[in-house]
Amino acid sequence: MTSEVRLRPVRDDDLPAFFAYEQDPQANWMAAFGPEDPADRAAFDAHWARIRADPRIVPRTVTVGGEVVGHVIAFPVGERTEVSYWIDPRRWGRGHATAALGALLRELPQRPVHARAAKDNAASLAVLRKCGFVVVGEDYGYANGRGAEVEEYLLELPA
Repeated sequence: MTSEVRLRPVRDDDLPAFFAYEQDPQANWMAAFGPEDPADRAAFDAHWARIRADPRIVPRTVTVGGEVVGHVIAFPVGERTEVSYWIDPRRWGRGHATAALGALLRELPQRPVHARAAKDNAASLAVLRKCGFVVVGEDYGYANGRGAEVEEYLLELPA
């Protein structure tokens, strides 16, 4: 099934699907470090306008059989490159996140690449590990999706 996963540049008509995925309370809890108010469409639109206007950011729409199922993004944090992804919760457990992240990593020439995940987000940690990431540290921060401080792992895909 994961062979059907494709990436393409984000288009305007992808944004309604992305916004809809962020309305799922379970997905926000799992992601932990999402938007302050997932229902704020103006903030969502402004966020995606900034992402798409910054040439240092690599945003990709994830499709399966031509249907939009999420997005993956590589973005700078200081001198480092980090990755993130969001898959339609109805599509969880099918390997789409792993396939999409793997495809994005093949596009990126730079190494190392970094990621973060809440310590209790076993599914996201599994995706990252399957793509070659290893835990290199720990941190914590305020998670909008949980309304609390959350412990997280810092991960790296080595050179």
